Amino acid sequence: MTFTPRTLIAALTLAALVGSGAPAFAHAARLNTEALHTANKITQTDSTMRDLWLGHAFWVRAVVVETINGNAAAAAAAENAAVNNAKSLSAALEPFYGKPASEKTFALLAGHYSAVKQYLLATKAKDSAAQDAARNAMFENADQIATFLSTANPHLPVDALRGMLLAHGGHHVVQIQQLENKEYAQEVQTWDAMKNHMYGIADAMTFALAKQFPDRFK
Repeated sequence: MTFTPRTLIAALTLAALVGSGAPAFAHAARLNTEALHTANKITQTDSTMRDLWLGHAFWVRAVVVETINGNAAAAAAAENAAVNNAKSLSAALEPFYGKPASEKTFALLAGHYSAVKQYLLATKAKDSAAQDAARNAMFENADQIATFLSTANPHLPVDALRGMLLAHGGHHVVQIQQLENKEYAQEVQTWDAMKNHMYGIADAMTFALAKQFPDRFK
């Protein structure tokens, strides 16, 4: 499945709301106004989601950089920011699915971060067995997140979401290796790919929420 890009969300929303067989002209004017309002709410939600998902990638990268550089204080500050970001991501879902689902999301995101940090420390220690264990934990966690979110929202197919999350974990792995090996030019390319991938996940989440909860966006 190809998720709808952010640039098409408003257009698809308008098409879905106006559709074929539109009502009489006077009524259509009101519907178009409502559709524009809905499109604006979706765009605002997507902007928030993009900021949150990109924030995850940004702060985890900061933890990686400062840990590799041996700056414990900066690494701790970045880790605190990464945890707060996970709390914000989870809180963004609470209005739709309730507090227990929000808490479960935070626990899963915490598991993701824990696996990434384990891989980081294993890479610094040059412990290949520990790297393998951390990578497996990361990918198992991706499956858990995909299953949980797909169960909550049928517009997030589990296989497609799993693939996106596995690719995200792969970006973390490559990024850590490149920063550890001082392959800075290559890591710039990885960061660009990771950033765009974060936007893709955010767009998919927003589109799925708008499809599942249309009344929330009116």
